[in-house]
Amino acid sequence: MSVEQPLWRALSFYRPLTMVYAILIFVLDPDRFERPWIAQGFLAFLAVWTLATLPRVANAENCTKRFLVADLTVALTGILLTPLADTDAQQIDGPTLPSIWTAGSVLAFAIKGGWRWAGVASSFVAAANLVERGHPSRDTLHNVLLVWVASIAIGYVVEVARASERTLARALKIEAATRERERLARDIHDSVLQVLAMVQRRGTALGGEAAELGRLAGEQEIALRTLVSSGLVTAVRAPEDASESTSGVTAPGTAVRTEGRDGGPDGDQGPDGDEQGPCDLRSLLAPYTGPKVTFAEPGAPVLLAPAAARELTAAVGAALDNVRRHAGADARAWILVEDWPEEVIVTVRDDGPGIPDGRLAQAEGEGRLGVALSIRGRLRELGGTAELVSVPGQGTEVELKVPRAPRAPQVRGKAER
Repeated sequence: MSVEQPLWRALSFYRPLTMVYAILIFVLDPDRFERPWIAQGFLAFLAVWTLATLPRVANAENCTKRFLVADLTVALTGILLTPLADTDAQQIDGPTLPSIWTAGSVLAFAIKGGWRWAGVASSFVAAANLVERGHPSRDTLHNVLLVWVASIAIGYVVEVARASERTLARALKIEAATRERERLARDIHDSVLQVLAMVQRRGTALGGEAAELGRLAGEQEIALRTLVSSGLVTAVRAPEDASESTSGVTAPGTAVRTEGRDGGPDGDQGPDGDEQGPCDLRSLLAPYTGPKVTFAEPGAPVLLAPAAARELTAAVGAALDNVRRHAGADARAWILVEDWPEEVIVTVRDDGPGIPDGRLAQAEGEGRLGVALSIRGRLRELGGTAELVSVPGQGTEVELKVPRAPRAPQVRGKAER
């Protein structure tokens, strides 16, 4: 809903209420009018006009310039007719025939066109009031100044609200586009870059023509990393985010299900692509178990929404891939799953050499966004967090936290390593 719509709604209530107020002033004191028929005719027209034009002040589209001019003309006419209906009006500071209904006409200008339109309309009203009084008193000048300042202030607030609404709309579009680019870059990082890196390593090891193929694959990997980095790092970068690894490479013999975007068993979706309900995170993480990977899990199912479970599993895969690439061939890893009522925590720990200080920032600058995209990026989209603690010589620990919807209290202890 537009931020100015409540103002139009308030104006729709204001106009009929002030119309009734103007009529009551006449009904309660008809004897002060030397020509009551003038007041009666104008007030009758004012009542019909106010009720008939209520749809016009319902929103900005219906409130046209032609209507605003006509509405202001009605207000000015009522002010100028006051001395004809009440010959003592110029000597006594009494209300005009439209009374405070006039302010509604000025406010319509303010809401529609901002403070400039409000200034023009209130100036016409001020001039009409000064002419109607003949010899303006202090109260008359006070009322004129009050309407002038209030209408301009409201018009300015409306302009600021419109500018803020446009800024918010642009920010939401940028955020949506950034999140989509981040998702695409993460998919590229978990698939294409991984294959290119593997081709480069295997080609170099085989030699001959394969070495040339590996060299070309390495060049394409660098080019693609540069493209991903230049299009994403500025938008999603956090001071601690970065990695020098590619992600999503699983150990030989594993069959980890991480994406499943097109349905089928990997995505826990039916033939029409609909989610089939919570899935057990343990079944997705179990395939990572191997001679050098130990998996500790609770005794009961760890249920998460399919999308959250898939993304969390992919983040664990990225962390294990970092272990294989950078902790050494003899490094061991441990996966610990903790199931709490408010969140699910998965910890991936290794006994490798750790990450040197400053290496993560350097890797991010080189376009290696394994932690930034494949781990932290995934957890950020789930509303969770990813904390990485690494001490040189003492290994690395990645703690992944994913919030879950509130459920019935249930006691579960932490699984032992």
